[in-house]
Amino acid sequence: MPTVDLLLTNAIVVTMNPDGDTHNPGAIAINGDSIVAVGPADALAKTYTAAQAIDLGGRAVIPGLVNAHTHVPMTLLRGLADDLRLDVWLMGYIMPVEREFVSPDFCRLGTLLACAEMIRSGVTCFADMYYFEEDVARATADAGLRALCAQTVLKFPTPDAKSYEDSLDYARDFISRWKGHPLIVPSVAPHAPYTCTPEILRATAALAAEFDVPLHTHLGETALEQTNNRKEHGMPVIPWVKKNNLFEAKVLAAHCVHVDDGEIRTLRNANAGVAHNPTSNLKLASGVAPVTKMLELGLNVGIGTDGPASNNDLDMFEEVRLAAILAKGFSGDPTVLPARTAMTMATRLGAAALHFGGLTGSLEPGKRADLAVVNLQSVHNSPTFTHDPNSIYSQLVYTTHSHDVTDVMCNGKWLMRNQKLLTLDEAALTTAAQEYAKRIDTFLIKRERSVLSKLIAIGGVTESESFEVQVKARVEDPATVFEGLKSEAVTLVRKAHYHEYDTYFYFEHPETNRVRYREDEFIDDKGEVTQARYRLTLIGEMKERELQNTVMLSRSRYLAPAGQSLRFYREYFRPAEEREVEKDRRRWLVVYRGVEFFVNLDKLIKPEVSGYFIEIKSRTWSKRDAEDKAKLIGELMALFGAETDESLAEDYADIGL
Repeated sequence: MPTVDLLLTNAIVVTMNPDGDTHNPGAIAINGDSIVAVGPADALAKTYTAAQAIDLGGRAVIPGLVNAHTHVPMTLLRGLADDLRLDVWLMGYIMPVEREFVSPDFCRLGTLLACAEMIRSGVTCFADMYYFEEDVARATADAGLRALCAQTVLKFPTPDAKSYEDSLDYARDFISRWKGHPLIVPSVAPHAPYTCTPEILRATAALAAEFDVPLHTHLGETALEQTNNRKEHGMPVIPWVKKNNLFEAKVLAAHCVHVDDGEIRTLRNANAGVAHNPTSNLKLASGVAPVTKMLELGLNVGIGTDGPASNNDLDMFEEVRLAAILAKGFSGDPTVLPARTAMTMATRLGAAALHFGGLTGSLEPGKRADLAVVNLQSVHNSPTFTHDPNSIYSQLVYTTHSHDVTDVMCNGKWLMRNQKLLTLDEAALTTAAQEYAKRIDTFLIKRERSVLSKLIAIGGVTESESFEVQVKARVEDPATVFEGLKSEAVTLVRKAHYHEYDTYFYFEHPETNRVRYREDEFIDDKGEVTQARYRLTLIGEMKERELQNTVMLSRSRYLAPAGQSLRFYREYFRPAEEREVEKDRRRWLVVYRGVEFFVNLDKLIKPEVSGYFIEIKSRTWSKRDAEDKAKLIGELMALFGAETDESLAEDYADIGL
């Protein structure tokens, strides 16, 4: 009679194998890191002797759950910025905090905290995507869990790399040294199509294929992503990444909320796995993935929690229950995605989505001993029925909670026994996590008090201290300006025609800087729009001095490209008041008596004001220079048919108030 290291007996063994075998009472024979046999308890007792036998007293044994998509170090950002749209949440808060705080220590601590939470939820395997991924891998291995650890690559600098080339080099080195580890599969993660270039997609796919490791990415998470991809590339996301060779690798695609039937077939034909993240997608209002259609078409679909900053927990029992219920509510059909299917997604299908199907996901001979023991005899689990063979799945999905998990084993090693963690010190982890929270709180409190800091946080800011001599006055007939420009005294350097849309953000304190969001439409000689430009300007408090009916202004300006929508900036800056200005602007750079001046001829459309405005300005650097230019501006105003004594000091945003 063969001897095994461990025999788990007197249990409800839910194998989650393709046949759906369940043994009650059942047993599992384990040798080293692998399962030797699964079957009825009396049959295994007659077949094997064991160095150790454990009577589980009628509790259930299930395969360890597979969290198919997460960002585990983000436990340290849990609850940081909730109830925001994905773009504001990610670009306005998460990424700025990550740039400031993410380090190897941050990633190790966040990972260990996440591992403690996942072990208590019956998870033995997860797919991660983050920075300093080798530190994530090392912490995961120390905790004893199995993981796909994918190094993030983006087209802009990250906390662990100044360029995407650095990220690729990091990933290559990480993969080459960790490949073959018993618990960790090292990988690469091009973050998403909208944060990567075609070159990055091709390079990461080639790297993953070279080492035969999975590639982890986000695809089709939001409707905006699909809209922008069609606008920029002329096709949906899935065909576009296919065109850029992504599916030459074994892909694990997170989300896939906004994909059609054709894109689902493309994913299936590429043997890609999909990670369904119901809580995160609902919380960020990204939508509901067409999971039922994916399963019908034969995709391997797992279930993920996503990162704990957007969920906000790593409870897989909660996620599995929601996946089953959401599919019913969304389709209007209570028979879709039954409990057994949901449980399969959290185990065997999830492992297949990670391309780990040969290792884990079911309790079968030859697979690793990754399992969780669940107490189904608690009050909220009572009573139980046995007339329907699927009742065990219903009980696990619809009534069981994570705190019903009593024991967890991964790779043949116990990680939790009788709800006591064996590889992690929870008290030390939570104390250290709170210290990080205090530092991040201090950073955000300081940042939220400063509009400039908030502007800098979203990148691309250049500073200019502006000293200008300018005058603005009404003109009833623009023809006088055109005639003045023909004067021999005026040399025309260049001209431009714009249609400008300005939105000014005002804040609670009057002395606070203003933010202007501007959309410039460039108009050609035929009156057609040729291009558009979007800019943010942080305008400091204005200081004025009158110089011969001309105003000398001193103010600080910080300029930044506006890469996001007006809605994004409205939700990010949260102004107390908004004012809109729309105008048609003709601009000339002229030389008058050897001095350069900008001449603007503006027709205000909003606020609606009759007539036109002429504005003449020039940069200055000294009192004498300002006085000399003020005199020349007075002469130009007369040349253009405007009276300097009618000059206006107020901005367009203040006219009409």
